[in-house]
Amino acid sequence: MTCRPGKHQRILFSSFMALSLGAGASQAADWVTTRSSSPEIVKPAPEQVKLQVQNPPSFAWPRHASYPAQYVVEILPLGGTASSHTVSRNFLLPSSALPLGEYEWRVSPLSTPRNWSDKRPFTIDSNSRTFVVPESSDLAATVRAHPRPRQLPAAFTQASAWDAAMESKRRPFLNRLVSEVNLNTTAVASVNDGLWTTPNDSGQYNRIANAAGAVIRQMEAAALLFRLTQERRYLDEAMLRGDQLAALSPDGPTSYKAQDQVARMIALVLAKGADFLWLDLDAPRRAHWLSVAAQRLTPIYADLSAAGGRLDQSPMDSHGVEALGYLAAASTLLLDARPEAQAWFDFAVRSYMHIVHVWSGPEGGFANGSAYGQYTTDMQLQLWQPLAEATGVSLFNKPWAAGFANYFMQFIPPNAPRHVFGDVHESKPDPAPLKAYVARQATPAAAWYSSQPGAQENPITLLQAPYPLPADTVAPEAPPNAMLFPSIGWAAMHSDMSNPARTSVYFKSSPFGAFNHSHGDQNSLVINSGGKPLLIEAGYQDYYASPLSQNWYRQSRAHNAITFDGGKGQFIEGHYEMRYKNGKITTFTPGRDLDYVEGDASAAYSNDLSLARRQVWYSRLNDVVVVRDKLNSATARTFEWNMHALNTLYLYPNGRASIENGSTSLCLQSLRPDEEQLSRFSAPNPPLEASQQHAAYVKTTPAMAAEFLIVLDIGCKSVPTSLEPVPGGRLLQIGTQTITLPQ
Repeated sequence: MTCRPGKHQRILFSSFMALSLGAGASQAADWVTTRSSSPEIVKPAPEQVKLQVQNPPSFAWPRHASYPAQYVVEILPLGGTASSHTVSRNFLLPSSALPLGEYEWRVSPLSTPRNWSDKRPFTIDSNSRTFVVPESSDLAATVRAHPRPRQLPAAFTQASAWDAAMESKRRPFLNRLVSEVNLNTTAVASVNDGLWTTPNDSGQYNRIANAAGAVIRQMEAAALLFRLTQERRYLDEAMLRGDQLAALSPDGPTSYKAQDQVARMIALVLAKGADFLWLDLDAPRRAHWLSVAAQRLTPIYADLSAAGGRLDQSPMDSHGVEALGYLAAASTLLLDARPEAQAWFDFAVRSYMHIVHVWSGPEGGFANGSAYGQYTTDMQLQLWQPLAEATGVSLFNKPWAAGFANYFMQFIPPNAPRHVFGDVHESKPDPAPLKAYVARQATPAAAWYSSQPGAQENPITLLQAPYPLPADTVAPEAPPNAMLFPSIGWAAMHSDMSNPARTSVYFKSSPFGAFNHSHGDQNSLVINSGGKPLLIEAGYQDYYASPLSQNWYRQSRAHNAITFDGGKGQFIEGHYEMRYKNGKITTFTPGRDLDYVEGDASAAYSNDLSLARRQVWYSRLNDVVVVRDKLNSATARTFEWNMHALNTLYLYPNGRASIENGSTSLCLQSLRPDEEQLSRFSAPNPPLEASQQHAAYVKTTPAMAAEFLIVLDIGCKSVPTSLEPVPGGRLLQIGTQTITLPQ
């Protein structure tokens, strides 16, 4: 299939070019640059990506050393008059779109004299997508004008009133939910504080999540079924489960301190339940549920509002950003029902709509890996739908959300056998939440992806969604065969996205480094074909940051990446400092028959290597990958090119190796075999999985500079390959294609 660089891809590539080529005078005296130099501190935005995908963009900057009560932001259209915005926090989300054009912005504490930052340029053009968030007072007015239930569309009707089209689409999901709730009326045990010890013992966090999570789901499902069917038994079940959750002590084993995820879920489901059943609950019960929800939200607000809003300054906190989303959604449902809700609403809603994309730039993606991205989609569906209905602002329309959908289509396409990059990469994707999330985008690619066979959406979220879903309003068309996500340093290249047996080649060189759930895998490669993993990421996660994780799973040697001197690799120690021991994609050129990507992971090796550059060509015409690594060090090193397979890995003389997985295969050929030897090594194997195989091309002589040049033939087709010197470099012939390798 021919790669069609669509509108969104052009935005991504233009943004990347701005990132690569953006320049400017030294900002050594700029207080914004100085104050944001620590890896945990928020970075100024817009900054490197000059072309903005969102109009108006979200502006952010680190706090000034004087910690002023207010800041003033100037937005200056080139050749026009500056607009001035005064804010009390260190971000600005303008409440109206900007005209197309070139701009600069700067910020100062609201002081006399002004202490202006350097000006930072950005562009708004026709590719920038409008996403406007009204001021908090206007949002609150919209919420108050929405009748209860605030979280359901005004056009929401009982199932008995569905027309034929809606009946066809949604009756199967209603039947699933009826069966589930009927079964779980007896199958799901009640919960009480006596089930768990205080303080927590080892493993209790998960036991609470499983037991309380089942009751939380049953409560919301039963309340929704009552709205859809008006059957009294579902109202009774919802009240029973709500009373059980309301009886759990906000200071006990399910407190925010002890189990933050369950605490926020209980707060939200009690707010949702009261909203669903507003006119059907007796007044004392409704007041009690709302009171308990407020008690549980109070420590969340206290945590997040510390230091004037701690995430404004240090946003790289996944649990914190998620908690902010729960506070935003719950306070929206509690507005005017609890006196505290107004302050929570003003603090959380616009802040969450601003900060939601901490794991990538505004173009979308998820640096923590596709598995954790998948987990995030389920939470976003639970939060974003009620927020959209009540406030009138749908986060699914935020450009980042569209990019997040593109990210899943590229890295977890239909029939993908495993997740890719980051923690839990060894797990099999669940297509249900991914297709559900993507279905909230009205694009041909989203229509194609969400209509693929396989597991279907959670009926709780679908039956609350507007009808029809956005993806159902457009004709389907497969996404492009290649795409770059520059801010997370991921690139995907496919043989044919429309073919379930496609070859998929994934490359990563991330500015996020090995931070949080990411690994020391900059400049690494993954290859799947025919629905089977071929060149895999090795290992498994037993638990987060475990000894096994630190000593093997997150190490460079466990990935298809470069190591040296017996498996030494990239920097994965510490916390925030890992963000600066990172990689970056420096070039990405997709084409009809040949894709090219280049990454620089030099910084990830923390001064051990002065150069770690990997170039990858994917010949779509021949289904062949070429990988070239250029490596330099101030000290002579024995360099290693690691590879991993799921089942079978054969090593042969003359730099040849092969991987087999069922009917699919991959043959590797080094074009510098006289300098290398192939060597196996062993490593911990995931439980309940066939034996993983590990090997490396190892340079036979330590050196300060080295090159690996490997040809990977998917399907072991014996595509003719030759390498010839020419002035200034070499020509690599792959079948009928020629690749020029400069010196």
